[in-house]
Amino acid sequence: MALTMLNEFLIEDPNPPMLLYQVSKTAQLDTLNYQSCFMQGVFAHFPEILFIHRTYNPTGKVLYTFLVDGPRVQLEGHLARAVYFAIPAKEDAEGLAQMFQVFKKFNPAWERVCTILVDPHFLLLPTLAMEFPAAEVLLSAFHICKFLQGRFYQLSLEQPVERVLLSALQSTMCSATAGNLRKLYTLLSSCIPPARLPELHSHWLLNDRIWLAHRWRSRAESSRYFQGLEVTTRVLSQFFGTTPCVEQGMASLLRYMQQNAGDEASFSLGLSPQNSHAPLDVSPESPKVERLVEARIQHSLNAICTGPAAQLCLGELAVVQKSVHLVGSGSEKVNIQILEDTHRVQPQPPASCSCYFHQAFHLPCRHILAMLSARHQVLQPDMLPAQWTAGCAASLDNILGSKWSETLDKHLAVALLTEEVGQLLQHCSQEEFERRYSTLRELADSWIGPYEQVQL
Repeated sequence: MALTMLNEFLIEDPNPPMLLYQVSKTAQLDTLNYQSCFMQGVFAHFPEILFIHRTYNPTGKVLYTFLVDGPRVQLEGHLARAVYFAIPAKEDAEGLAQMFQVFKKFNPAWERVCTILVDPHFLLLPTLAMEFPAAEVLLSAFHICKFLQGRFYQLSLEQPVERVLLSALQSTMCSATAGNLRKLYTLLSSCIPPARLPELHSHWLLNDRIWLAHRWRSRAESSRYFQGLEVTTRVLSQFFGTTPCVEQGMASLLRYMQQNAGDEASFSLGLSPQNSHAPLDVSPESPKVERLVEARIQHSLNAICTGPAAQLCLGELAVVQKSVHLVGSGSEKVNIQILEDTHRVQPQPPASCSCYFHQAFHLPCRHILAMLSARHQVLQPDMLPAQWTAGCAASLDNILGSKWSETLDKHLAVALLTEEVGQLLQHCSQEEFERRYSTLRELADSWIGPYEQVQL
């Protein structure tokens, strides 16, 4: 079975890849080394920084994926930066040494590798140092981020504390300055119980050598970098990490790479622990199709909205076109994130979003437009309030002057805070509810006075 499934790729590929494998006496795949001509060419161009990611299979086998990294690498696509796949016979010094030696045999550019990025659980560092003596081995920023994120979930912290830590982690990873890393280190020290703090290895945040390999990226570049690796590792997990049959998992992964070569794939991604293992939507979508969808959205905006409304929404659409966005689907609502804070979109007409733009103008914001783009849909008249439909509005200056005000700004801030407090009170225990309610009661009385009963 292993020979049949894997040899298909040598027959179907017009430029046969390098494929070495060994099959055990029980006809099970024992070792594998795979590299297409394209992958070999990518590594030859960008050999300076090598990123190694490991994906475990239910049978105990582990897939090593080598990816190129660094400032010079500007490749689009989920697995465009992958340059080598390998499954060692065993994950020990001998197995890894054999794997690295095969890689070096077919890639003379290995001598130009300066830095190798690995995950915190990679223990066979001496073997790596022996095979790549001129390279510096560092923990990768992406793997540290995933490690801390997993630890936050495992600690079962209070929901507000967990949200604060996750938000601070995301913000710091996108701007990993020494000051921001120090602030995150201090925050962890104050929020995590002292007995559990060593589990987080927070001293990594103060190791400046780790972050120098990542700090050159801008905030937007960092966000795209983390999102790209998140999707890449999810694709690897879906095809190899969840399939009991190693041969079938590898065959599916390699077939997916062939089918999506050169294409950009649309994807659905949830970041919460509940849906972190949900199936990934990896249907191919070419840039031509994406441009056509956005042109149809632009046409529908001009056709349905008033001039001022279309002008505002087209500005939001421009942000969508220039940004990397994630679309995570739920049963009734859709979460949209565009290189910024997450907002909640209600797709059913009239469409609504929790962002400031929509709350102020009740117009389709960048998050609603991103949802329409992802679903290949256009704006419908029933998604728009009557006052914004064609022929019903005055000039843009009049609209801005009448709609946006300091009072509205305060109202929205209070409304969002009230909703957040309400959610926290609804989902806490009775004892916690009594304590928090008492705190609110004291705060309200101190503002208005104990002689006037304030309705909470």
